Amino acid sequence: MKQHLGTLLVVSGPSGSGKTTLCRRATENGLCVYSISCTTRQPRPGEVNGVDYHFLTPSEFAARVEKGDFLEYAEVHGNRYGTLKADILDLLEQGKTVVMDIDVQGAAQVRACREGILPLCYADVYIYVPQEELKNRLCGRQTDGDETISLRLRNAAQEDACLPQYQYCLVSSDREADYAAFSALIKCQSMRVGLMRE
Repeated sequence: MKQHLGTLLVVSGPSGSGKTTLCRRATENGLCVYSISCTTRQPRPGEVNGVDYHFLTPSEFAARVEKGDFLEYAEVHGNRYGTLKADILDLLEQGKTVVMDIDVQGAAQVRACREGILPLCYADVYIYVPQEELKNRLCGRQTDGDETISLRLRNAAQEDACLPQYQYCLVSSDREADYAAFSALIKCQSMRVGLMRE
């Protein structure tokens, strides 16, 4: 009886690309599971340890970095975030499709990991939004000032420069078309012959 390994799909794209929404919707529809990250930040009201995040103290996080437990990790706004290798490998062995919504630096760390079945199961997609469309989306949110929007657009241009490193590019148009393409990619990845083993 052949067993099918899972897929690790890394999803990147600039702020406003809709990558988090795509991942959440696909998870809610049962197409994939979200990896649970570790963080050193304090839990927000209603957040549950082991469900929303694995909440670690700064010293616990540092010890796990030292042991090489993280697939990727970064510091954001003074707090550290990371994804445990063991969690991902366990889900892949179970044949699950795991989505990771991370930036281009995090994606580079995961892509470089050669441990176990990770290289075999790895796939990535960049959500690309043309600059004018991205500007319209960021302005339409009405949550950021002009300076913040300009910074986000500059950051997006830098992230877009990493697009050639990705296997797939989803050119964003509208929410429904994006989701149709994203869900088709997940289904296609799950049928890869290379993921079948005795």
